[in-house]
Amino acid sequence: MNEFILSGSSTADISKEHFDKRNIKYVSFKYSLGDKVYADDLGQSISYKDFYKRMVDGEETKTSQVNVDEYIEYFKKFLGEGKDVLHIELSSGISGSYNSARNAAEILKEEFPDRKLYIVDSLGASSGFGLILDKLADLRDEGKNIDEIKDWIEENRLNLHHWFFSTDLTFFIKGGRVSKVAGFFGGMLGICPLLNMNFSGKLIPREKIRSKRKVIEAIVDKMEKYAKGGLSYSDKCYICQSDCLEDAQMVKELVEARFKKLNGEVEINWIGTTIGSHTGPGTVALFFWGDKREN
Repeated sequence: MNEFILSGSSTADISKEHFDKRNIKYVSFKYSLGDKVYADDLGQSISYKDFYKRMVDGEETKTSQVNVDEYIEYFKKFLGEGKDVLHIELSSGISGSYNSARNAAEILKEEFPDRKLYIVDSLGASSGFGLILDKLADLRDEGKNIDEIKDWIEENRLNLHHWFFSTDLTFFIKGGRVSKVAGFFGGMLGICPLLNMNFSGKLIPREKIRSKRKVIEAIVDKMEKYAKGGLSYSDKCYICQSDCLEDAQMVKELVEARFKKLNGEVEINWIGTTIGSHTGPGTVALFFWGDKREN
């Protein structure tokens, strides 16, 4: 087997145990909470529960992507060991991290001319990005080489669907994604926006749905409509949540009841500190493989 490093970033929102079990390396983004800066280290420094509580209690959050120098240091240790690297990054539609990683790769070409260092834009985020990494680990373990896997993900990344809803608009308003007026009336009326990620890797509001029960049903309806094979979908499905586990479990139960041929149990992850700094608590996302995403 052609040995190479499969790599991603902490913004894939899968657990450290999952990264380690699948032998996927990762680089950590950074965030500030209050007056201190932390690595987005998959909940090791601060538990996710505590992170969201401190947000609700009023502590300010701010995120920072991995810069070029940090990427150089990260990649260099693998290249120096004589290994090629396939690095998948957070969507360029929501972060500049992909461009920073590409710039680092260009700089390292001169020092390591005989090594392959591929940087691929996932056009995904959170556990959708994580589901992509998990699939690539499957392909690697089946014996596919680095070039075959790079070609596969560039061809298929838009088949990974991301659907989100939020029952708490507080931090969407704070971040300017929802106006104060719309947020006020949305809160009064119990509006839960349903969003997805388009083919440019940007989050797009699609529907405004009244009541949590209806938006939970709607997100599972989207899976039935777009999943590969419809109700016969037989691949993996991930969910992530920002301190609203009960809502995520309701989605999981509906998915497992409706899709009888799933590849294993639906996996629920936390929305990590980088993505969660922008969503705040109350967000649930559903990820699955399907047809090509729409704009």
